[in-house]
Amino acid sequence: MNWTDERVEKLKKLWAEGLSASQIAAQLGGVSRNAVIGKVHRLNLPGRAKAGGSSAAARPQKRPAPVAPRATGYPQRAQTRPAVRSQEAVVVKQEVDVETVAVRRPSTDVVVPISRRLGLTDLTERTCKWPVGDPLKDDFHFCGCEASDSSPYCNYHQKLAYQPVSDRRKVAARVA
Repeated sequence: MNWTDERVEKLKKLWAEGLSASQIAAQLGGVSRNAVIGKVHRLNLPGRAKAGGSSAAARPQKRPAPVAPRATGYPQRAQTRPAVRSQEAVVVKQEVDVETVAVRRPSTDVVVPISRRLGLTDLTERTCKWPVGDPLKDDFHFCGCEASDSSPYCNYHQKLAYQPVSDRRKVAARVA
């Protein structure tokens, strides 16, 4: 398909009217939506009004619904931060409520075992094989505390190594 002068003019007219690339492709015929988008970019056509006829600036801005605080035991506080959006060369400031998320801190009654600082050759079936430090450094060692029969780690390092799936999903959801 060749872009003739007539087709380019029709593309410019339809683009200025706010039609979508799919709608323009259907009206031109013999051209795909992606071809229309590519031609618009090559022609450096300016942004246009949204399809549907009404301007985005005329519509009222929506505020996000308040989120109920989680029962984490930590106080929740809502903050208000200004959000800036650019709409057709007009900058609009809007107040947005933002909820701060409390970070769960580890329990303070956790006892960290004193490492026996064993080397690789000193490990047995009953010693904790949790690595400590950088393996390329001279001070690298293994925990060496007593391990249970069912695990290569002591009780403390078992809790670090084996976390329930639901806890991992919660942490991953917070990060994303």
